[in-house]
Amino acid sequence: MGRIGFDNELYMKTQKEHILERIKGARGKLYLEFGGKLFDDYHAARVLPGFDVNAKIKLLYELRDMAEIIFVVSAWDIEKTKIRADLGITYDMDVLRLIDDITHLGIEVNSVVITRYSGQPAADAFLAKLTMRGVKNYVHKPIKGYPTDIDYICSENGFGSNPYIETDKPLVVVTGPGPGSGKLATCLSQVYHETVRGVPAGYAKFETFPIWNLPLKHPVNLAYEAATADLADLNMIDPFHLEAYGKTTVNYNRDVEAFPIVRNTLSRISGGAFDYKSPTDMGVNMIGYAIVDDEAVREASCQEIIRRYFAAKCDHRQGKGGEEAVEKIRMIMQQVGITPNDRAVVNPALEKSRRTGMPAAAIQLGDGRVVTGKASELMSASSSVVLNAIKALTNIDDDLTLISPIILEPIVKLKTEILNGRSTLLKLDDVLTALSISAATNTLTARAMEALPQLRDCEMHSTQMLHSGDEGTLRRLGLRLTCEAVYPGKDLFF
Repeated sequence: MGRIGFDNELYMKTQKEHILERIKGARGKLYLEFGGKLFDDYHAARVLPGFDVNAKIKLLYELRDMAEIIFVVSAWDIEKTKIRADLGITYDMDVLRLIDDITHLGIEVNSVVITRYSGQPAADAFLAKLTMRGVKNYVHKPIKGYPTDIDYICSENGFGSNPYIETDKPLVVVTGPGPGSGKLATCLSQVYHETVRGVPAGYAKFETFPIWNLPLKHPVNLAYEAATADLADLNMIDPFHLEAYGKTTVNYNRDVEAFPIVRNTLSRISGGAFDYKSPTDMGVNMIGYAIVDDEAVREASCQEIIRRYFAAKCDHRQGKGGEEAVEKIRMIMQQVGITPNDRAVVNPALEKSRRTGMPAAAIQLGDGRVVTGKASELMSASSSVVLNAIKALTNIDDDLTLISPIILEPIVKLKTEILNGRSTLLKLDDVLTALSISAATNTLTARAMEALPQLRDCEMHSTQMLHSGDEGTLRRLGLRLTCEAVYPGKDLFF
């Protein structure tokens, strides 16, 4: 939906070329810290219309003959059962998912490293699971004085105390399920061990956001700040790059703050042979050169900032996020001159709810039309609006019934009388199941079913927060959902 603003093919070509240059420059092995998501990078696709959500893994697939992957995950994240919000699964389960997906592509997975390990029981259980499934695994314990005591860190008692991970390929990708996994420390540890063994090794970082060669306050960079508002990340001018080259580039605070330590550590390991003069130098990021319609990217990024605002408000309402994140994104919206009402589906959903006195939702179709739906005694607002949307897409009269009551009644009976549910309300997955059954004998319903893939990347807004079932189904349909920070009822178990 909307204009294409990004040339994905150009990005793949130039990013690959620069990775190959870094491998050549390493003169042995390149440890490439890989931030962001290997699969399903929907944030990048939303702010850069035309970006392939799986561009990164496709790039690694092209380099598969010379690459292997090390996964790292923090023992503390495992112990705290940290959740990937976009998938609803814990970090350790995400590592297993990624290993499966990457192995099926024919890309070599070397091992898994548990960082910050100090005997956490949940980490021990995960290590046992990896061992039983034949996955090589290692533990890195906290190093005294890390990251500032360079002399101790670059010694037998520091990085030398970590187990050496044997690798065979010239490109070793180090990645993890989220920030704070320990990717940088693992890269530095391996460069130390390679150097001790007489193997030339280098380090670089695969970057996506912020985009270093766009203005600091460009909406795509501000959208990254909004996406990481809960981490208190800040985009900033790279002072090291400005001093070294007299050129203004954008980086983010954690990389800028860590650069002197990384520079000193790598210099100590390599005996002074360290070429990077700035954190921007360390990054491999050609994404800015593939933007072909800046206006389209600006508009898409503004919409993403609004989505992040609604998400932060819902997280705060549910006790999963602080008010600081909400306020930060509100300030970002003020900087680019937008409000929540600039999201096309917000006002139609609110107006539908006001007129009917019921929870409501709205979907903007690919052609710009906005379709609404409301909750009833039988269906959730999400179910209603999805049915109305596929009717609109297939030009089926809104008064026509897609699902026969004969099919719906047994589902309600199953939920209430057999499964002892309290509510007769049919959630979206119930309705889609009923729809698929009805499609076997009803050509009209079958026609409507075929339109479901057209909902991917459509915008949707709900006047209340959704139960996890509806939210998960909408995510799998590919709808870009936002919600008002309103609970759907008085029940405490939400």
